[in-house]
Parts: sequence; C-alpha cells; structure tokens
Amino acid sequence: MFFHNFKYTLKVLFKNKVLIFWTLAFPLILGTFFKMAFSDIVDSEKLNVIDIAVIDNVNFQKNEIYKEVFNSLSDENNKDRLFNTKYISEEEAKKLLEKEDIIGYLILDNNNKPNLTFNTNGINQTVFKYAVEEIENTSKIITDLSKNEIENEIKKGNYNIDYNAIYQNINNKIQDGNANIEDVSPKNLNYMLVEFYTLIAMTCLYGGILTMYSINKTLPNMSSKGKRVSVSSVKKSNIIFSSLLSAFLVELFGVLLLFAYTIFVLNIDFGSNTLYMLLLTIIGTLSGLSLGLFVASVFKVGENSKVGILIAISMACTFLSGMMGVTLKYIIDKFAPIIAMINPANMITDGFYALYYYDTLDRYFFNITSLLIFSFILIMISFISLRRQKYDSI
Repeated sequence: MFFHNFKYTLKVLFKNKVLIFWTLAFPLILGTFFKMAFSDIVDSEKLNVIDIAVIDNVNFQKNEIYKEVFNSLSDENNKDRLFNTKYISEEEAKKLLEKEDIIGYLILDNNNKPNLTFNTNGINQTVFKYAVEEIENTSKIITDLSKNEIENEIKKGNYNIDYNAIYQNINNKIQDGNANIEDVSPKNLNYMLVEFYTLIAMTCLYGGILTMYSINKTLPNMSSKGKRVSVSSVKKSNIIFSSLLSAFLVELFGVLLLFAYTIFVLNIDFGSNTLYMLLLTIIGTLSGLSLGLFVASVFKVGENSKVGILIAISMACTFLSGMMGVTLKYIIDKFAPIIAMINPANMITDGFYALYYYDTLDRYFFNITSLLIFSFILIMISFISLRRQKYDSI
C-alpha cells in the first residue's frame, strides 16, 4: 500500500497544473526576471579604467616610487589596470579637467608631497585618492627602512654606503612580501547573489504547498479520500509517509531544476562547492516539507486558507532574508539575530553565503544544523497534532 499511494500521489502532484506552476515554473520565471534586472545594476557598478593625469615635473621624475607604481597601474598589457595616465604639464591637465577628459590630476610639490585636484566628487576620485595614499604610505615605509639600514651601516663603521643598493633591496623585499599574499577570494564577488540565494530558499519553502496538498488528501475533514483513509484498515502512517516522500521528491526536483537553470542558462556562478550546495539544497527542501506539514496539520481551516497562510509565512521569511533588498538581511542579522536564527529562508540563504564567501565551513554547518533542528521540531509538532485529531462526525 505504501508504494501504491506513493506512485498515486506522484501522479496527482505532477498532473496538478496550478501546483506545478507555483512550485516549478514560477521560480524559473522569477529567476529570469532577477537576471534581467540585476545584471544591468552589477554591470553599471563595475569599475572601469579611470582617466587621470600626472604632472610630469622634475619632482615626479626624481621620485622612483611614484613613477614605478603609476607605470604599473597604467600598463596597457595588464588586464586589471586601474588608470589611463597622461604625463603632461599642469596647464594641459587643467584644460583636460575642464573638458572632463580626466577626473583629476596629481602634482608632487618640492617636498615630494602629493597634491590632488578634482572638479567633482565620486567613486573614481575616491579610488585615485586612495591609490595615492597607499603609494605615500609605501614610500614612507621605504624611507624609514632605508634610514635604519643606513644608520646600521654607519654603526658598523661602514661609511662607503651604496644608497641605491639599499633602496633596491628594501623595495624588492616589499614587492616580495606583497607577492606572497595569496588572493583566495572569489573572482566575481557579487552581492546580488544573495537575491538568487533567497530565490532558492523561497522555492524550498514554496515546496511546502506540495506537502500540504498531499497531507490534506489524507485528512478526513479536508477531502473525500481522507474520509476513506480514516475508515479503512490501512495504516494511516503508511499513507502519510508515502505522501510525504512523494511530495519531498517533487519539491527536490523543482529546486534542482532551478539550480540547473540558474547555473547553465542564467550563468550564475554559485562557486565550486557543489556537493555542499546539494546537501544544503536537500536539507532546505526538508525544511519546506516540514513547514507545509506543520501548516496542514496544525491549522484547522480550509484548504485555501492554509495555502494563504503558507505563502504568507514563506514570503515573510524570504523578505527578511534579503529578497526585497540585500541590506535588510544585514539589518536583521545585526539588530534582530533571533529572527534570523529561526527563519528557515535565512538559514538556507546564509548557508549558500557562507559557502561562497568564507574559507571555513563552520558557519555553513551551523546553518545546516539549524535547519535540521527547525525541521525536526515542526515535524514532531505536526505528528503529535495528527495523532490527536478526532472527529465526532465526518
């Protein structure tokens, strides 16, 4: 009887066009709209090569540090170059700035102090200012280290000092130190990924509609099939578990379909931790199943009302996890962490976030554990509620 009801429920679920649309097709459509809307936002925020000018005076020509750094940051052979630098006179720089052909220019005074000139403020001007500050800090480090090296040589009685060799040695050490820093961050950090994480979380929770529909068919106060089940000799537990299993598989199929669609069609890069993502997807689907079971068994209202309750809960959870605005997730995590800890959509979203942005799995497994506890509690409450249900008449 278990397998018979399992196959029967699978057929019923796949033939219900309304359920299939909201749990399988709707997330794909919403994901497509996300891609269309957010891709333009992300592309517009990419940092392009910045047009700047450096006043090519005597002070700049004598300053090897500034010359080397700006040559490196403006190298056309470098795909990650930051600046398009023009080495010109101050009069020419002023004219280009007035025409807005450059965003600003740098001039070194007689004390080798950098002075920046801008007409407006903006992110490009901030980047230029930050780069100059970093060069200045590095220059100060080299100067201080060179001074210490020279003092040490003098203390040793060596007055025949090769200043150029000391400078080059220190400069090489700094460059080697920078080269030893390994960039382990993702190559395409994109805060809009949180939107797609919440989309997957929403799909997991929306799958609860399938569970609720399946369970309603076993309840005598919800359907004619439920009346027959309640008076039959078949174990009610077999009917319920087979219905849950079929709903879970359809839910999981929908989430995996969304995963494949976002990766291979929308070209969303979720990272390389495929197995961990699949594990999180399965447990996220389980949380959707438990939520649907909870609403179906605990709330004593009609089927349409149950659907409304489940959708309201699902949308509230995804809203608080950042679907309608990425900053809301940050606000909830910071100022209302208890809400984040009991929100299954946030647990799923945060699990994907932890996999993508962190090099350890502590936060990921914390979310996995939280989802399992959440699912276990709701399933236990649901089964207790189902066992206690009695009817005077049907």
